[in-house]
Parts: sequence; C-alpha cells; structure tokens
Amino acid sequence: MYTANDPRASLAPAAAAAVVPLPPTFSGAEIGLFYQEPPQESGPEGKTWLIRGQNFIIAHSELNPGGSVSRAGQVDEYVVLVQRRDTPVTVEAGGDSKSVDGFSLIIVPPGDSTVTLPKGGTITRIFSAQSADLAGQCSNADSYAEQRVNIPAFEPWPAPPDGYRIRAYSLDVPKQAGRFGRIWRCTTVMVNVLDEQVGPRDVTQLSPHHHDDFEQCSLALEGSFIHHLRWPWTPNMNAWREDEHPHVGSPSVTVIPPPAIHTTRAMEPGMNQLIDIFAPPRIDFSQKAGWVLNADEYPMPA
Repeated sequence: MYTANDPRASLAPAAAAAVVPLPPTFSGAEIGLFYQEPPQESGPEGKTWLIRGQNFIIAHSELNPGGSVSRAGQVDEYVVLVQRRDTPVTVEAGGDSKSVDGFSLIIVPPGDSTVTLPKGGTITRIFSAQSADLAGQCSNADSYAEQRVNIPAFEPWPAPPDGYRIRAYSLDVPKQAGRFGRIWRCTTVMVNVLDEQVGPRDVTQLSPHHHDDFEQCSLALEGSFIHHLRWPWTPNMNAWREDEHPHVGSPSVTVIPPPAIHTTRAMEPGMNQLIDIFAPPRIDFSQKAGWVLNADEYPMPA
C-alpha cells in the first residue's frame, strides 16, 4: 500500500504465477546489530560482522589504515559499498587494479580479489549465499540450515555481454522525479541506496507492503529506524506471530521475511541512511525505465 507520491505506486501488478507455498510456521526478522555485537572476524586488518538471508550475505568491515579483505576463488560477483566520502579504496581483481573514491558502489568479478583501504574506514560487501565459507560464518547461520519453502532457490542473472570486470559507480546521483532511490544490479544482487532522509519519517506517509517470495535486506548505515512488521493470519493459528517493531541503530542489518507486511520509519533528527538489498535482482524494479542506473551493462533474464 503506497501513497500516490511514492514511485513504487507505479509498479505493474505482479504477473500470475504458481501459488507460493506457505511454510508451516512463519519466520521472524533476522537482525544484526553490528554496533553492539561481537564481530565474526577480528585481526590486525580490522573487524568484520557477517549475517545472511536465504540468498545473500552481508559482510560489514571496519578496517585499519592499509587494511584489506580478500577472496580467493570467489564463485560469483559481489558488491562493495563505500558509504563514506573520506574512504578511498583500491580493488584488485582479474589482473586489474582500480583506485576508487569514497561514496561509491563497486562490482567485483569472480575469482581472486582484494579490497584495500589506504586510510582505513568502513565498507560493506554484499555476496550471494553461494559463498559457502562465508555463509557458515554468519551470526545467524543456523536460521538457514534448511531452505525456506516460500523462497525459490537462487538463480543468477545473465552475465554482462562485455565480460566480468571491476565496475565502479559514484553514489552522487541526483534525485529524479518518479525514480525510486539509486539502484544498481549485477548477476547476483540488486542494491538500492535510498535517498537520504533528514529527520524522522512522516507517519502519515508510510508504505506498508509485502513480498510473496523474496526477502528484503535493510542495511542501516546512518541514523536509526523502526521496522514495523505484521504477519498474515492463516487457517493454521499455530503459524501466527505477534507484530514486531524492532528499533535498530547503525550499522545494522534487518532481514525482512516474506510474506510479512512491513514499513520502516527513520527516527533520528539528523541524517538517516538505509540501503535495500535483494538477491537475485528484482524483476519489477528492473522493468521500470530509468530505475536501474547500470541496466545497459547487465541484461535481464529472457
């Protein structure tokens, strides 16, 4: 349910599809509060927190000056999000090396890669759950010991016609009427860097909605948020859940499960920054002309 001025109100209705099976019990939200929980990795390079959804993994790192994070034999593409403007990074992958300014989104190709922060700082890497070693380290790994029946198995999107390589995009993209946030996609994930919000969200302009068969990952990198969640009543009362209203700060991750009705309120008087993540990319967002900023580089499935 969107207000008339919400760009998502223009999304076409979902095409008829097979009935999504309901799980015997609904899952609750998965929450990682990186600002108060211990990291999953810690060493001379810095600290990294790991949490997952069914099809994605979030690795949030605080690195010391000169610190780096590496992947050997990475199975597929992943994304590096650099939120701070004062955090330059160097990415090495596929025999190439690229220096990238802060406030950027970087797509890293499969294979061996290293991301280095000459001045230190924070980055967030976004992987598909095909990286089994990372999946096993996640704080909530046990929550996904079995495939959730209402989420289809992960299938990557088509490879870029010009081949895999390091791709970097500035987050400095001006707002545009009718476009929802700043969206990029690759073969594995879609990332929507939502417009920054100063001050709390207007409670008369909320957007309660649900997804039938995919999770939404909400990554908070600045400010705080309340995620309002409500599960449907089904014939089986044993599956019912109480409403949840987790209030999370930054940095944190909230994984919102289908088919929970949800909407989110920014809460801080200053800056609030939320990033939405989906794996694989969303068809409905991709079908909107001009919404995906690198759509010309990554074809949609046939």
